[in-house]
Amino acid sequence: MTDATAKPRAIIHVDMDAFYASVEVMDRPELAGKPVIVGGQSRGVVMAASYEARVFGVHSAMSSARARKLCPHAVFIEPRMSRYAEVSHDIHRVLQAFTPIIEPISIDEAFLDVTGSQSLFGSGTDIGRAIKQRIRGEIGLIASIGVAPNKYLAKLASDLEKPDGLVVIAQAEAEARLAPLPVWRLWGVGKVTEAALEQAGIRTIGELARAPDAILERIAGSYAPRLKLLARGIDDRPVVADGEAKSIGAENTFERDIADAAALRTELDLLSERVAQRARAADTVGFTVNLKARYADFTTVTRAKTLAEATADSVIIRDAARELLEKRLDREGRAMRLLGVSLSNLAHAEDVTRGLFDASARTSTSRNRTLDSVMDSLRARFGVGAVRRGTKRSPR
Repeated sequence: MTDATAKPRAIIHVDMDAFYASVEVMDRPELAGKPVIVGGQSRGVVMAASYEARVFGVHSAMSSARARKLCPHAVFIEPRMSRYAEVSHDIHRVLQAFTPIIEPISIDEAFLDVTGSQSLFGSGTDIGRAIKQRIRGEIGLIASIGVAPNKYLAKLASDLEKPDGLVVIAQAEAEARLAPLPVWRLWGVGKVTEAALEQAGIRTIGELARAPDAILERIAGSYAPRLKLLARGIDDRPVVADGEAKSIGAENTFERDIADAAALRTELDLLSERVAQRARAADTVGFTVNLKARYADFTTVTRAKTLAEATADSVIIRDAARELLEKRLDREGRAMRLLGVSLSNLAHAEDVTRGLFDASARTSTSRNRTLDSVMDSLRARFGVGAVRRGTKRSPR
C-alpha cells in the first residue's frame, strides 16, 4: 500500500551536451564555434559531433566517409576515452553533492533521485538549476537537465530543449505534454514498431494512449501495457544507486541503427575498453563478460561468457565480447540500435593478489593489470591513440 503522506518523487536526468566533442573544445578553446567530430578516422565511425557539425547532418555511428562528405571542413579528433572518463568523474562528484542516489546510464548521463534532498537544496527545479550552474562553473561544460516525478519523464524532459535545456514536467501536466509528441518518443518504440503503429493510424503519444488494447497488443505484444502507462506519463521504476550495482558496464544507443559488422565491432571495442578502465579505476575484477544487443525492432538479447580467471584486462574483455557478438549472437546481418558490454561476478582486485586464486592466476592478472595501468596513464596524458596493444587478428 502506498503511503498517502509520502513526498512525491523528484527525479532528475542529467545529460551532457555533445559530451566528447565538448570536452575537446574545452581542452582546445581554439575549436570553439567550429564543427568538431570525435572519431571518424580512416574507416571508422563517428563517436560524437558538436552541434556545429550536426547542422550538416553529421551524427554518431555515421561512417567517417559519409561524415567527411557532409562536412569536409570539420575538425576530426581521435577519441580520448581516459580523458572523457576523467571529466565524467568530475561531473559525478558534482552530482554527489546533491544526493547519493545516482544511477549512471553512460559516461555522459545519469538519473538522480533528489526527493530527500529538497529540504536542503530546494525543489527539484532548484536542484536542477544548481547542478547546471556548478557543472558550467566548476568544469566548463553544458548540461541539459530534465526534472520530473519519474525516470521516463525526466529523460524526455532533458531531451526537449537541447542544448543547455532545463525542462520540468509535473505529473499533472504529463499527459497533456506527451499527447502531441510522436510515438518514437516513447521508450520501446523503435523504427519497426513506429511503422506498425503508423499503419494502424497511431502517430502521436496521445493517439496511442487512446488506442484499443487489442490493437496495441497485436503490434507490441506483452510490451503493450507498458506503452500505455508511459503514454500517460507513469513510470514507477526506482533510481538504482551506483553502489548497488552488481556489474560494471557501458552501453550505447545509436542515433541510427547499425548493420555494418565493422562499425559494430568498432563500437564494441570502445565499450569493452570503457568497461575495463572503469573496473580498474574501481580496483575490481570480474569473471563474466556480458553482451547486450538490441535490434531495430527493440528485441533485446543477452549473451555471457564466464572466464577461467577474474580480470579487468582490456584485451581479455574485448576478445570475449567479440566472441559473443560474432560467434554466439546469431545476428544474421540484422541492424542494431544498442550495444552494451558489462563485467559481472565481481571481486575486489586485492583479493586476487592476496591468494584467493592460484599462483598462476595471480601472476597473469598482476602482469596484465600492470600493463593496463601503464597504458591508462599514457592514454590519459597523450590520448587514447598514443599506445595500443599488439594482438592477433581474429580469424575471418
